[in-house]
Amino acid sequence: MAIDGVFIGLSTIDVVYNVAEFPVANTKVAARSQDVFIGGPATNAAIAFKRLGGKATVVAALGRHPVTALIRDELRKFSVDAIDLNPEFNEIPSISSVAVDQAGRRNVVSANTARIRIPYPVVAQKILDQAKILLVDGHAMQACQTWASAAKALGKPVVLDGGSWKNGTDELLKSVHTVICSADFAAPGCVTASELVEYLQERGVTNVAITHGADPVRFFSDANSGEIPVPQVEVVDTMGAGDVFHGAFCYFSAAGMAFEEALERAAAVASESCRYRGTREWMEHLSTDSAKGLR
Repeated sequence: MAIDGVFIGLSTIDVVYNVAEFPVANTKVAARSQDVFIGGPATNAAIAFKRLGGKATVVAALGRHPVTALIRDELRKFSVDAIDLNPEFNEIPSISSVAVDQAGRRNVVSANTARIRIPYPVVAQKILDQAKILLVDGHAMQACQTWASAAKALGKPVVLDGGSWKNGTDELLKSVHTVICSADFAAPGCVTASELVEYLQERGVTNVAITHGADPVRFFSDANSGEIPVPQVEVVDTMGAGDVFHGAFCYFSAAGMAFEEALERAAAVASESCRYRGTREWMEHLSTDSAKGLR
């Protein structure tokens, strides 16, 4: 049977332009190509989780604006279920403009998601009961807190995608088992990685992993700590690689792997995704046999 995972947070529409170089102020550049993807940390992680063999549900504010059909269509395309936190929201969803240069680096302009009002969230108990793991990305914070608290009460692991510190993160941490964050993630008063890890562990977090792009992943747990090398590849596009990492980690962790091994497998998948454009092309090259090998 497929492993169930729930991914709570953000769904966006990403308009991606591949450019030779980033424009400077008051200039224009011609894009070599353009694509439209459905993005958002929780959503990208859910699609990666599904591609590796899991059963994924996204919990996000979608609404009923006509443009939202793009989000719903892509979720259906990848067989990811959705729970809409605000079905009556009728404004345009968040749209990000992403420029990717020849080195695979990216610049992103995103709309503020705080404008999307979300009524008090209700946990879908049957879906939560079936889930083996929960990921929260800190967007739609009240929903993240509510679902995470309910998951913790059931003894289910909760993973935080620590993209940036947000209002409400401290409260959310009370229900979080594992934090996976970038080196840019900064908790109040923390300057060094050791200060951050201590801060998180004091709030009950068991496992912490800090990613550094192509550099080794640093990890800390009750049992062990150290570094995991990231496989080096010829980078075409780093867009969404962090989200792929989180989705892959959730899959391997829910499948029963130890923290360090799940991180190692997730790093391999995320690195592989950087060899291809956008956030989906890597999945076309993940054959059934190679997917089994990653498991």
